[in-house]
Amino acid sequence: MVNSTSSSSTANNEGAYTTITETVTFEKEIKKSKFIAIAGPVSDEHSAHSFLNLVKDPRATHNCWAYKVGDQYQSNDDGEPYGTAGRPIESAIFSSGLDRVMVVVIRYFGGIHLGSGGRFRAYSGVASDCLRNAPICLVKSKVPIGVEVPFDLLGALYHQLQSFQVEDIEEDYDNGKDGITIVSFKVDFDRVEKLEKAIKDNCSRELVLYKH
Repeated sequence: MVNSTSSSSTANNEGAYTTITETVTFEKEIKKSKFIAIAGPVSDEHSAHSFLNLVKDPRATHNCWAYKVGDQYQSNDDGEPYGTAGRPIESAIFSSGLDRVMVVVIRYFGGIHLGSGGRFRAYSGVASDCLRNAPICLVKSKVPIGVEVPFDLLGALYHQLQSFQVEDIEEDYDNGKDGITIVSFKVDFDRVEKLEKAIKDNCSRELVLYKH
């Protein structure tokens, strides 16, 4: 059974989030059933399903999973009774505070039935332990900005861009405006206002800024 919720792209692209930096695995035997949890970073639904196809084992009894990307999340019980596999994996992801992450829990049935409560605890527990052992990082969303700059102010602008550690700087001289180049770059979302103020305060003339 699949449960999913979607949201607008704005919610997924603004702000900061914590995610895992690499694929991690956790294995545990519970009443003769082997559970293997595999967690990895994902960026969208397509990459989540690609990750699932990469790590699932067709020989296993069940390949249950859940992922979360911003306000979009989805889970699957893969043949386990409704709500006793995918949902507890999903709950483990939410409890961890992590985003843009997927957990696949592979079960090899050992002959002893766990019951609904036992299954819920098993899937939730191995997913939580897997995420707890994962290396994490804080990722800040980037805001693309463009600035129309007279040639004589390029030095002053670049001094500010270096101070704010912007990324992906590009220059467009072929813009139809004499003596003007358009400098495009990306900056952390929480530095945009301070950068705009710094450019205004340190350049001798007001520059035109575009937020893409």
